[in-house]
Amino acid sequence: MALHIYNSLSRQKEEFIPLHEKIASVYVCGPTVYGHAHLGHAKSYVSFDVAVKWLRHIGYSVTYIQNITDVGHLTDDADEGEDKIARQARLEKTDPMEIAQYYTRSYYDDMDRLGVDRPNIAPTATGHIPEQIALIEKLIAKGHAYEVNGNVYFSVSSFPDYGKLSGRTDQEAQHSGVRVESRSEKRHPADFALWKKADSGHIMKWNSPWSTGYPGWHTECSAMAMKYLGETIDIHGGGMENKFPHHECEIAQSEAATDKPYVRYWMHNNMVTVNGTKMGKSLKNSVNLKDLFTTVPPIVIRFFILQSHYRSSLDFSETAIRASRTGLEKLQETWHALLAATPGSEKLDTAPFEKRFADAMNDDFNTPVAISVLFDLAKAVNTALNSGQGLSEDSLNSCRNIFAACGRDILGIIDAADTGKGGDKTAGKEVLDNVVSILLDLRKQARENRDFALSDLIRDRLADSGVTLKDTRDGTEWSISQNT
Repeated sequence: MALHIYNSLSRQKEEFIPLHEKIASVYVCGPTVYGHAHLGHAKSYVSFDVAVKWLRHIGYSVTYIQNITDVGHLTDDADEGEDKIARQARLEKTDPMEIAQYYTRSYYDDMDRLGVDRPNIAPTATGHIPEQIALIEKLIAKGHAYEVNGNVYFSVSSFPDYGKLSGRTDQEAQHSGVRVESRSEKRHPADFALWKKADSGHIMKWNSPWSTGYPGWHTECSAMAMKYLGETIDIHGGGMENKFPHHECEIAQSEAATDKPYVRYWMHNNMVTVNGTKMGKSLKNSVNLKDLFTTVPPIVIRFFILQSHYRSSLDFSETAIRASRTGLEKLQETWHALLAATPGSEKLDTAPFEKRFADAMNDDFNTPVAISVLFDLAKAVNTALNSGQGLSEDSLNSCRNIFAACGRDILGIIDAADTGKGGDKTAGKEVLDNVVSILLDLRKQARENRDFALSDLIRDRLADSGVTLKDTRDGTEWSISQNT
């Protein structure tokens, strides 16, 4: 079957037909970098990582853009409050740009450990101020925006389709605007800021035709998406909480500026709950990834996320994590058994498994069903390997290829350290021995230099990868954890 995607705009599954044949342009709203990444970030970016990997697997040339919001995202997610990054800089008594740079590095470190591929381009809001100013100037010239006291607002009444993504009516949008603020300088309470005049104490500010200030949160994504992907893009993704106001405002300002459809397919991932309760910092139940990685290997977290469809909510609990760890271990055991197996005589037709996997992924990236196909294949493989006859060479290679392509390259839940396709397991262990030895030498040198932070970091990162260290009088011993 052809790839079908649930389009949040039409509220139904649609066959994916890109603007240009075999080329897919993808934009996903990236993080606002004022704190360490949490499990909600992981669900979103692991989900879109798999979607991009599947698009590439089935032959699309994908340009994947994921922005970094490093200015303009205010604390109430609308037009008032303090810039989230500036607020964090004040709390940590440092410069806002240092905050943005520090947490950007932290975010990518966490995503790397989860096996999330880096985007083709990762533009920052602060790096695209001219593009945002140009977009605002165009909206003013076309009568869709207006300036008051150095602030520039988009006129919602000038865009009749406002609300078509979220389903919010004009009355609901007005109520939301009144709840957040009711500034007399706005023509309509639902009008949203494109440019904000900065007060004298605001550090992150730029010159513009209207004032010294900074862009609105919504402005940045439209400007950057259209700069790198064109006026109409194929797929725009983000969290469900971004439908309104963020994505609704993106549509309005982009289509008002270009008179063209902005996005062909909108994809929104659902939220994370903790023991049945919505996760959030205000509820003090936010699950920090760095904390989680100290007890749970990142690959288990990835597997846990993909057992839930991206449009379904994901409930985090210790019980769910234990179940994910157990399930993943079974798949890994089968993978390792395949690598170690010698050819026998029994044949296994893998074509039905490949088709079922492809059908699941083409059905709106249905990773839970795709994973169940791998479990069914693992059961068939184990039965054959334990039968005494073993799998024929062709069947072994076919099974290895499916596990490597589907489990490792697309889903990212099979250990990437294994080469697959009948790789030499002995050679792989020699490489592992050499790598760990190098890291142990570096750790020893760090301890001699009294750089205990680096020493602990090497130990902790090895532990995350399943390598346990034990310091003895004779030196440091290492072993592979049974839970990896």
